[in-house]
Amino acid sequence: MVMIGRALIFFGVISGVLLDADVVDQEELNGVRERVKALLPELRPGLAIEQINKTPVNDLYEILLNGGRTLYISANGNYFLVGDMYEISREGIINLPELARQESRKELIAKVDAASVISFKPADGVLATVSVFTDVDCTYCQKLHREMPQYHRKGIEIRYLAYPRAGIGSESYSKIVSAWCSDDPQRAITALKRGDNIPQRICPNPVAAQYELGGRMGVTGTPSIVLSDGRMLPGYLSAEKLAEELGI
Repeated sequence: MVMIGRALIFFGVISGVLLDADVVDQEELNGVRERVKALLPELRPGLAIEQINKTPVNDLYEILLNGGRTLYISANGNYFLVGDMYEISREGIINLPELARQESRKELIAKVDAASVISFKPADGVLATVSVFTDVDCTYCQKLHREMPQYHRKGIEIRYLAYPRAGIGSESYSKIVSAWCSDDPQRAITALKRGDNIPQRICPNPVAAQYELGGRMGVTGTPSIVLSDGRMLPGYLSAEKLAEELGI
């Protein structure tokens, strides 16, 4: 009951900030966003607002949170719900927040510095590139890596981003940092995914930043495959299935 009470107080405070008046234009939405962001560190550390949008439903506002979560608040501030809203259209059932998340992931993945990833390119030319959040101790990450020749035969480039599931400072984190800091990162990460040990290395590296990026994009496990259009495919996919998703 204490936890529920605190949650109601927390969301009640946010709704009071959000819905003081009829928020109908972008300038007011921006003001709401800034006020909520200013309150969040005090109310709920670690929770951040990505976007605040009007919805197709009258007097209902959508709040996209970091980590891919979505919250809806009624205009009068009396109701909130957590989850995704679906639209029933002639084209079928559409997950509205996922469309926004996909666009956000597209922008974020496009900004990743090519020099910060460990890339495996097919020798005969690239037809498509995917970004894979990976952990060296993950069974299906290891399976995906063993099948690299199959992805390459389909013309798929695999770009690895680090996502040590046990978190920053864990043994998996130290291993993957050593791979990124190796003189030959491709060889090092291949050895780790094979279960071999490699020399421990420390250097300026993007592992923590990529781990944080994965969290922002809604990654909760590995492998998580992000396509250039922003779609995210959680879990392992065979080369054949991935090629189908890519349309190649």
